This record gives sequence, C-alpha cells and structure tokens, in this order.
Amino acid sequence: MEKPLRIGIVAGELSGDTLGEGFIKAVKQQYPNAEFVGIGGPKMIAQGCQSLFDMEELSVMGLVEVLGRLKRLLRVKAELVEYFTSNPPDVFVGIDAPDFNLRLELDLKSSGIKTVHYVSPSVWAWRQKRIHKIAKATNLVLAFLPFEKAFYDKFNVPCEFIGHTLADAIPMHSDKTQARELLGVEQNKKWLAVLPGSRGNELKMLSEPFIKTCQKLHADDPSIGFLVAAVNDKRKEQFEQAWQQHAPELEFTIIQDTARNVITASDVVLLASGTVALECMLIKRPMVVGYRVNAITAFIAKRLVKTKYVSLPNILADEEIVKEYLLEECTPENLHAELSRLLSQNNEPIIERFTEMHQWIKKDADKQAAQAVLALINK
Repeated sequence: MEKPLRIGIVAGELSGDTLGEGFIKAVKQQYPNAEFVGIGGPKMIAQGCQSLFDMEELSVMGLVEVLGRLKRLLRVKAELVEYFTSNPPDVFVGIDAPDFNLRLELDLKSSGIKTVHYVSPSVWAWRQKRIHKIAKATNLVLAFLPFEKAFYDKFNVPCEFIGHTLADAIPMHSDKTQARELLGVEQNKKWLAVLPGSRGNELKMLSEPFIKTCQKLHADDPSIGFLVAAVNDKRKEQFEQAWQQHAPELEFTIIQDTARNVITASDVVLLASGTVALECMLIKRPMVVGYRVNAITAFIAKRLVKTKYVSLPNILADEEIVKEYLLEECTPENLHAELSRLLSQNNEPIIERFTEMHQWIKKDADKQAAQAVLALINK
C-alpha cells in the first residue's frame, strides 16, 4: 500500500483552529487517509489532527507579553523541529501565529521540508522587511485578501490569493431573529454585542472601557440590552470580575457561544480589533472597534505601523468605514459617542458596502488552500 499523505500543521489560536479544520476537511476529500500532526485546537483534533502540545501554549499577544513566555515557546519550537526533522511530513503548514510559525518554518525548510504559511502576516502594514524572512522560511504563502498577493508579487515571493474562509462560511444575509431565538434572548429589544477579545490580555485591557461605555449607553436608554461573547470559562470569569468591579448595577447577558451568533443577534457591535471585525462585516452589523495594549508594546507599535487602519474592513476598503479607537483614544467617551450614533441612525448604506466587500473575498478558500498545498507537494 502507498504511504498515506502526511501533513505537519501548527495553529496558534482559535481562528487558526477554524482554518485548520476547514483545510483538513478539504484535503481529506481528495486524500481520505491523510494524516495531520502538530498543534491544533478542538476543531482540528476532532478532524483527526494529532496535537503534540496544547494550542494555548501559543496564544500570547503583545511584544512584552511574549517575553514572559519566551523560554517555554523556544522549548516547544525546538521539540517540534526535532519531531518533524526525525519524521519528515510531505509538507508543513503553519497557520497564522507568524512570530512562532515563521521561525519554525525557517528551520524546517532549511532541513528540506516544504513549508506553507497560511494567513499572510501583516507585512504590508508594519515591519515590511519581514517579507525577506518570509521568503526564506516558506515555499508558499496563502493570502486571504487580494491586496496581500499584490504586495508579495512586488517582491517575487510565491503567494496565492485564496479568498477568506469566513466569507464562505457566513451567508450573505444573517438572520437576526433566528440568532436571538437560538441564544434565548428577547426579540423585541435593541441589543449591543460586546466583544472584548478572546485572549486574557485583551480582556485585561478592554473590559473596563467597554463596560464603562455600556454604563453610559444604559444611562441614555435603560432598555438597551448587552450581549457579551465569552470564548471559554476563563474569559467569562475574567469579564465577570471586571463587571462586578466597574458596574455591578448593569445587566450583561454572557453567552458562551460563538461570537458569530452573538454578533448576528445584535443590532450594533462593540469589539476588539482582530479577525472578529471581519466577521462582523460579513454578518453586516455596524460596529465600533476599540483596542489597547501594554504601554511598551504601544510605544513600539506606533513607530513600526505603516498602515492607516488596523481593522480589516477599513484596510480592505482603503477608507474608514468603521470607526477605530486605539490606545489612548479607546475611551468610554469616544466609544459611547459613536455607538450612540450607530444605534440611532439608519445603517443601510454601511450594510450595502459590507455586502459588496463580502463578494470580493468569497472564493471557497478551504478548497483553494488545499489545492495550493497539494500542488506544492506534487511539484
């Protein structure tokens, strides 16, 4: 019998786990016996991926925060290099987590293993010289967005625009009534979705300004409801502590479900910058983006960022269609003012724009990613 296809794969967080799940499913449509080994979350593991470490090991954000975990991260990387070089896969796919995966890919490519980086790092936005490191570390980059491929083409770095998996997964029209029924929340009420992030550091920085913003909105209109998306028990507990500290008199409905269902059930969304902003755009809900990081991380980032915007809807549109309040501008006063505007106006023009952008990036990305990786194996 022919040896089964064997793919090394590492995802560093929840969004990467979702991408890995779709990729594994698409590969298995052509190679049902394919084997996947590396680091994955619950979705990838459910598809048969053998995870050598817990995915939480890699879920660290911020330059300063990473330093505290550096010794452990280096140990995990060294063990993966040893494992894959002793048991070479047909290809290695690093999903996002560029600070970890690109270093791993460089070592694996140097040892003769073909490597793919799935999800382009934001080289077009900051630390643009990383393009040369990416070229050394990878045989191929899989990019979600058309402008990313254009950037790689300028440097002759192999890159495929595959569209975005979220654009495939999310329907053109998302049913608010159905989502409210699913979550068991009141239909005839105005709901604000509050999404302060999926990582501990994000909640630490954003829970207070987000909760105080809700206080102000409640003072304006006591009938408004607040839906909070918590990705797990840890994040739920963390938000509850901040809630009791800053506004115990408020009522939050904490939903341990996907952010997608919480966004779909809402009228307007307050969220942390990240992939969730793109998800919100695809669900066609008006949003306000807020973000804060550690002071040292912020100091460094301000000097390195080369893009006008941080949220994907704005970067994709190349204009500010979504208000962004970052670092010292992420205040309850600023967030409240913009949310009040969105809650009181007709947002149809924003929804039309989001629909147009959805169509740009709907390309059956899981299948495109699988085809690109399989083509590289066969080269």
